Amino acid sequence: MQKPRENFISWDECFMRMANVIAERSKDPSTQTGAVIADQNNVVVGLGYNGMPRGIDSNKFPWEREGKFSDTKYAYVCHAEENAIYNSNKSTHNCKIYATLFPCNECAKTIIQNGIKEIIYESDKYHDDDVWVASRRMLDAAGIKYRQYISAFNKK
Repeated sequence: MQKPRENFISWDECFMRMANVIAERSKDPSTQTGAVIADQNNVVVGLGYNGMPRGIDSNKFPWEREGKFSDTKYAYVCHAEENAIYNSNKSTHNCKIYATLFPCNECAKTIIQNGIKEIIYESDKYHDDDVWVASRRMLDAAGIKYRQYISAFNKK
């Protein structure tokens, strides 16, 4: 009797690859992020990438990173984690979220409020910035686990 193959990818690898693929939908010229939410049975319940809210013409809003707040993308863009939650097809309570970038403080609030229990992230390049320090503080207070995933296949 033939045995099943042994060199298949892990769930972490699978979902992080999916997060990277959905990030490619982003129109942001400088940062493309993606997120995947999976339930306790490893069933995908939501996907998201960073972009303008639905129904807004992304060509009519700024994509700059610097300048007056209302003249930058930060005033308008929904983050990948938020969109994955908004796009979920069932409750995200007790789910895990895979994100290409560690969640900011605003996304941390959304994650906490929606009952997600674990964050698996790829990059933490803004680790020491106030927004991400605040994020970790809230996540710790809420008892949400987080860990970095580094692919064995695609070291960054």
